[in-house]
Amino acid sequence: MSAPAAPPAPARTPHEPQHGPHPGILAVVATGLFLAGLLVPLALSGGSAFPSPFGDTAASLAHFREHAAPTRTGGALHFAASVPLAIYAATVSARLHRLGIRAPGATIALAGGLLASAALAASGLLAWVLGQSDVVEHPGVVPALHLLAFATGGAGHVVPLGLLVAGIAVPGLLAGLLPRRLAWAGLVLAALAELSVFSLLAEALSPLLPVARFGGLAWLIAAGFLLPRTRPRTRRA
Repeated sequence: MSAPAAPPAPARTPHEPQHGPHPGILAVVATGLFLAGLLVPLALSGGSAFPSPFGDTAASLAHFREHAAPTRTGGALHFAASVPLAIYAATVSARLHRLGIRAPGATIALAGGLLASAALAASGLLAWVLGQSDVVEHPGVVPALHLLAFATGGAGHVVPLGLLVAGIAVPGLLAGLLPRRLAWAGLVLAALAELSVFSLLAEALSPLLPVARFGGLAWLIAAGFLLPRTRPRTRRA
């Protein structure tokens, strides 16, 4: 007797789109890790916040010497936050392409997200270095590392984060992919993020950094959940 015929193989759909991870969840994870990088060291150090590099140098040295473990923890958490942020940028850029966006917005979002992720990773690693007891024993090195951690985690991170927001908000507005109010809010936050570059020249403009940073992260969460996966062919740009 001949062997029974094998069941037919299921039809393959090689061109079926792969949506990848959910960008809204990625933004929530990135934001949660970033906030943990601020709050966990604050709790571990008894309420002693990460010092400003423009304050008293002796006080900064004392903080890093007395709170080495919280400083390392915060740096590690901020480095961890850079990973889902990079994945978010890649996922959203790919989705915009699938939605028919051929304008530069998708590429700007990818470039801005990767630069923001790299700057956040550098800032986290520099903070981790500042939490090493051997480093604190070299007072001449600490101020330079402190400034680098502040610059990369401040304007170095926020300015490209604004590019990520703008790269999503512009096509979201012009192609109707996002609610108009959300898209306009993204454009305002992106403008504030770009203006925050001047905080490197004038300390009085430093408040732009937290506004653009936390506003931008909240906006990325909302956009990640509201950006559609598919679009009618007749509406593609």
